[in-house]
Amino acid sequence: MIATTNRHASQREIVPATQSRARVSAIGARSFLLEAPGDFDLIAQRRIWALSQTVKGWAELSEDIPGMTNLLVIFKETPEDPDAVVARLLEAWENARSIDLNGKTIEIPVHYGGEHATDLPALCDLSGLSDREVVRIHHEATYRVFALGSAPGFGYLHGLDPRIYMPRKTVPSLKMPKGCVTIGGMQTGVAMLTGPNGWNSIGFATLEMFDPTSPTPAMMAPGDTVRFLPARIEL
Repeated sequence: MIATTNRHASQREIVPATQSRARVSAIGARSFLLEAPGDFDLIAQRRIWALSQTVKGWAELSEDIPGMTNLLVIFKETPEDPDAVVARLLEAWENARSIDLNGKTIEIPVHYGGEHATDLPALCDLSGLSDREVVRIHHEATYRVFALGSAPGFGYLHGLDPRIYMPRKTVPSLKMPKGCVTIGGMQTGVAMLTGPNGWNSIGFATLEMFDPTSPTPAMMAPGDTVRFLPARIEL
């Protein structure tokens, strides 16, 4: 589970965001979402990781779920005083000090181009770059895993070069294959399931990144570093 948007059912904004203040919203009766102010960047994510460690010590908390520059906290019971919860959460955010997570490095071999790079021509048209330039820019970058979610084992990665940002599709691909290497907005990732997908495919990876039979099913974890290696380029 991951909190990736501020458009939630039964969501009520309690504290609106400003440039320097976090946004807090009620998600139903027992959950609250804190969204970091400012840009989607590693600085904000490191404070979210610190905040997550702080709230784990709250006895009344059932679960905390770090998302992309946000944190969802779920209480065991409906709080009697939601305003007090919000104030406590904001205070913890203000006191949170940036930390880093000691993650591992994951190298993912990619077949760039070919039959699975269905959206590479459109990305070239949008960016004004050649297909080889897009591939080079993508695999030369170093990425950090901010959070997991959307599908089992799927990592939300930060570090995509702005030159190859591409909006998500307004009409998703109905059956994008598992393993497609994709770009969605300012992020990149690897499709974990075959099915509808609004991200843009530029290649394919055969590495198995989720094994439900393993004690640690997901290969990726928050804080990990990811590199894409061009195992084959077919343009």
